[in-house]
Amino acid sequence: MMAALRPAAFLLLLLLFLFFLLLPPPLRAAEPSPEPPEIRAAAGERLRSRPAPITDVAKLCTCDLLVAQCDVNCCCDPDCSAADFSLFTTCSVPIVTGDSRLCSQKAAVYSLDVKANPPERVFQLIDHVNPSVFCIHATNYKQALYFPSPEMPTPENFDELFKKFGSAAFSAEPESWTLDSDAPNPSDANETYRYEYGVPIQTVDGFLRLPSPVVSSWCSDANPAGFLVSQATKCIRSVSVGKCSNIQAVSMLFYINSSILAVPKSSQMVNITVQSVVIQSLNGMRTLLTSKDVLRHPMILDELCMNVVLGVSYHITYTDAGEIIEAAASFVLGAINKEALSVQQSFEISFTQVNTKPVPLSGNPGYVAGLPVRAGFRPQRSGIIQSTNAYGQLTILQSASNQDCLTAQGGRTPVLFGYNMISGCKLRITAAVKCQPLTQALLDLLKGQSFPEYVASFGNSQAQNVHDWVPIIHLQNSEQSSCQIPVSLEIEVKWTKYGSLVNPQARIVNVTATTTTTTLKQLPSGRERTIPILSSVVFTDISSPAEPGYKAWPTINAKLPFDFFFPFV
Repeated sequence: MMAALRPAAFLLLLLLFLFFLLLPPPLRAAEPSPEPPEIRAAAGERLRSRPAPITDVAKLCTCDLLVAQCDVNCCCDPDCSAADFSLFTTCSVPIVTGDSRLCSQKAAVYSLDVKANPPERVFQLIDHVNPSVFCIHATNYKQALYFPSPEMPTPENFDELFKKFGSAAFSAEPESWTLDSDAPNPSDANETYRYEYGVPIQTVDGFLRLPSPVVSSWCSDANPAGFLVSQATKCIRSVSVGKCSNIQAVSMLFYINSSILAVPKSSQMVNITVQSVVIQSLNGMRTLLTSKDVLRHPMILDELCMNVVLGVSYHITYTDAGEIIEAAASFVLGAINKEALSVQQSFEISFTQVNTKPVPLSGNPGYVAGLPVRAGFRPQRSGIIQSTNAYGQLTILQSASNQDCLTAQGGRTPVLFGYNMISGCKLRITAAVKCQPLTQALLDLLKGQSFPEYVASFGNSQAQNVHDWVPIIHLQNSEQSSCQIPVSLEIEVKWTKYGSLVNPQARIVNVTATTTTTTLKQLPSGRERTIPILSSVVFTDISSPAEPGYKAWPTINAKLPFDFFFPFV
């Protein structure tokens, strides 16, 4: 029986082979035309680098609002029939596209053919080009065009997620990138040869570490220190007395063993020197070390872990060209006993421009009468920038002995807290003076070349704490005329007493600069006119009257059973 089936199977295979051989040419699969390997590779790279459409625009309809009903003038509504199209006047949505951020994509175009009887809809699928210069031409990150579902933390993946996202700065980029063939080589791009505000300070092995608390109060060493960003952080470090000598984060060497790059991506390095070392005892007493050999390692002595880093203060010296030339670190070392399971560490970083002095404070925390009012500027997306020069703070016009405004131009005096001041000069105007140049000259005379934007609320307000700075409000009193020239600048500083009744601190809450203008009339030829120019500062105390408070009498919250007075009530 098996022998009889073999010839039948052979004949069946032969017939199938002849059937496929005799198929007409249109039914055969077209073979691709041979192309050079470099063309095929380039086409493959372009296909991989261009963003893939997420939505099929042919099935997308933004004006389809009614379910199972035809929307009026909605040409892309699949519920509309030919009879409905004959009643349309226009297409409410003539073109439908997917992601508007892409430079090139498919677009569905809808229109009405009114010449047809009855009128019908015309649908076309075209290549739509985005004219914006900020469109996405190519992408090498597959998750760039949509928001992926976040991975929920579980006991199994918590350690992995914390390692990836538990620092102050993390990257969402994948480990491997599919580089775009059209993109330039990163090594050929223009590199930054100076530090700018907020740029992480680079070291030989990465970035200058400034540990800080992230998710919890525990220290994270992945926080980079930003250039000109003064910071002060505190966090908790887990330690064990028996293993403290092996914990790098409590050793001085951990914070000074890497050299800082003078400018980003350069070979010039700046070593971190030890400026001072302070030893703190268990009872909190501190002693400054005078020995030159200040590098000390953690060591175990009498069930105590000695020379544990409790605080680090970095001080960076830089030039006006954005180059770091010096870096110093000050340490506070202490001891922990065997009962301690953690230790609190503090970290600070400050910056000083070379050949300048740090900006002095005007009180700690409140302002002190007679000290300058601290002011500064705030560039976009940054902290407060202060001038190290006292005359670059909040200043007013300084009176000259001859009361001539042309002589007094450029002379400024700082505004001192609590001191009301007034100054002025006289300006002689001739018939040949033009309005616009005179207006600008008087503004420069009253406000100076760089009038600040913010004023510190307290005498020790930090530059990185923008909420501790008060913006200066500008007002103008003017008349309706063709030529208005400023003649006076009045600065009103409102302050209040802040804190306890025993030791109140002065705090600035509002600063207003009011410019008063007057009409400049045309003078006859050969005539002159003298105009007084005034500048003043007034400090106003808006504190509410302090009244000592007393504790309220205690109240008795006694709860009795409902039948306590039975049978009397």
